[in-house]
Amino acid sequence: MRTAVVRVNVDPSGVLTAARLSQGMTVLLGLAGELGAEVVDNNLAAMPAGRREAELLIAGDDVHVVKRIGVDLCAKAFGTDPMAGVVTFISRGTDDDAHGVLSAFGLTGEIVRSPGDDGFDIVYVTLREADLERIPESRIHTALEASLNCEVHIRTV
Repeated sequence: MRTAVVRVNVDPSGVLTAARLSQGMTVLLGLAGELGAEVVDNNLAAMPAGRREAELLIAGDDVHVVKRIGVDLCAKAFGTDPMAGVVTFISRGTDDDAHGVLSAFGLTGEIVRSPGDDGFDIVYVTLREADLERIPESRIHTALEASLNCEVHIRTV
């Protein structure tokens, strides 16, 4: 399972006081902990009004699901109508990360990992040739290498 970094603007109107933001973070830490999620320790009061984003680390692959969880947690913790921001994923270089990258492109493929001569893994990704007609191979290749931090070879069938 991948780990999503869910950013949520907890105070879009910029009206919460520093004390209320601190109190909300304390509540958010507790609520997130109950779900097995984590909260990045940000000083929300030091952020510009209207751009006070909490960052939550939530296990999951579905962007819409983790975003909804993050917004719901922040709404309970801060008593506001928070707005979801950008969702990214932490990459640990695993096969799950490779599948997540492919999924972001709407693709599925076979992932095979083998040790290289220099001690680093080489990842072979098998994709359908028809998939490469709609998405350039170079985009997929670059995204996979960035996520996995290793050599990637794409094969087509």
